[in-house]
Amino acid sequence: MERTFVILGALSGFVGVAAGAFGAHGLRQRVSPDMLAVFETGARYQMYHAVALLAVAWAGTRWPGPAMQFAGWAFVAGTLLFSGSLYLLSLTGARWLGAITPVGGVAFLAGWLGLAWGAWKHRIS
Repeated sequence: MERTFVILGALSGFVGVAAGAFGAHGLRQRVSPDMLAVFETGARYQMYHAVALLAVAWAGTRWPGPAMQFAGWAFVAGTLLFSGSLYLLSLTGARWLGAITPVGGVAFLAGWLGLAWGAWKHRIS
């Protein structure tokens, strides 16, 4: 499972960098400043959670268990729902996509709690 999260984290980091570059160079003249900021928020959170996936992969080698797997998959889901909805919202203007974003945010929060729980339950007595 650790290898899976390293691969997903690395690919997510790649996409996050590409999205950031696309936003900075390809969207500046095509979308409003507000929508550009929305797009950049998606890229920023994608990068944060790409690194979080790498942390889960490392932590899983040290404190393996279902909590680490949960954390990794929650970060993946959060990236798809949070960043993905922001990317689509900024590119299409479809405001209903904003209703999906908080679900991704909750997945991010759950991932961070899963990571903490996975480390905590393996603490040294």
